[in-house]
Amino acid sequence: MLDEAASAAGKPIGFTLLVINILKPHHFLVIIGRRQGNKIAFHFNHYKEEVTMNTSMPKNPQFNKHYLKHQKCLKLGGLQPKTIEAYSRAIRRIGNYFDCKIVNLTSDQLLDYFNELLECHSWSTVKLDLYGLKFFYSKVLNKTWEDIPLIKPPRTSSIPDILSIEQLNRLFEATNKLSYKVFFFTTYSVGLRLGEGIRLTVGDIDPVNMRVHIRNAKGNKDRLVPLPENALRVLRNFWPVHKHPHFLFPSRKRGLNNAHLVKQPLDRGGIQSAMKAVVRQLGIKKNFMPFPAAQLCNAYAGSRG
Repeated sequence: MLDEAASAAGKPIGFTLLVINILKPHHFLVIIGRRQGNKIAFHFNHYKEEVTMNTSMPKNPQFNKHYLKHQKCLKLGGLQPKTIEAYSRAIRRIGNYFDCKIVNLTSDQLLDYFNELLECHSWSTVKLDLYGLKFFYSKVLNKTWEDIPLIKPPRTSSIPDILSIEQLNRLFEATNKLSYKVFFFTTYSVGLRLGEGIRLTVGDIDPVNMRVHIRNAKGNKDRLVPLPENALRVLRNFWPVHKHPHFLFPSRKRGLNNAHLVKQPLDRGGIQSAMKAVVRQLGIKKNFMPFPAAQLCNAYAGSRG
């Protein structure tokens, strides 16, 4: 770091690098002196180290102890798995940024952190890191959390792009893998979020009352949604292919012939990659990944029965 700072300062011949003083994380004060007879002239330069916002697990025993307690509190707090992962990722990122010294962070330190975080991430990430740190301080450290008034994400109101029936038909036809084809059709026909479709089980389908039981949805709430006849027909034709006793969309890791043996549903990343590939192939320009909200994405079902 000394050599890099000296080089960055453009140190000419005759200069002597005297001191580097760490001001705050990733910021350095470089003091360079030049002899001029019996005197020394000093030059001060402030440098900022490039920050990558690392989210890997820090190797610090005390941090790891707090992190483990944080994991337990998150699980017992009744939070959704995605929220638990987001809050955990936030604490790892903050821990790496402050060299694992996060027990007594000041408002100024947090302002610096969130300002730099916003330079390379969205407001959504800023909010998740802020809420994750608040949970960490209040539940793990048992400290009173003081809100940072200057961190105020802008309010946005947007609706997702909705595919037309013609675009949906093209999307279904262009999807080669049967599991993904049926998943896309069911998700859009019934009007489900991505995670809701993944978690569907055989027992969630009610063919008598023509409805689907969506469990543990957004806000940890269940709901019942109509089951279109076309969706029921597709699902009835698909189940004999995999014959899984529980999952409606079992994992593809062991192939369709052994799909009844797997212990996980379809992988979220695989679904998203398949969707992006088809969208790219078809040249659809609309931004609809991840899947639109449930109340907005069932136009197909309403038109096709």
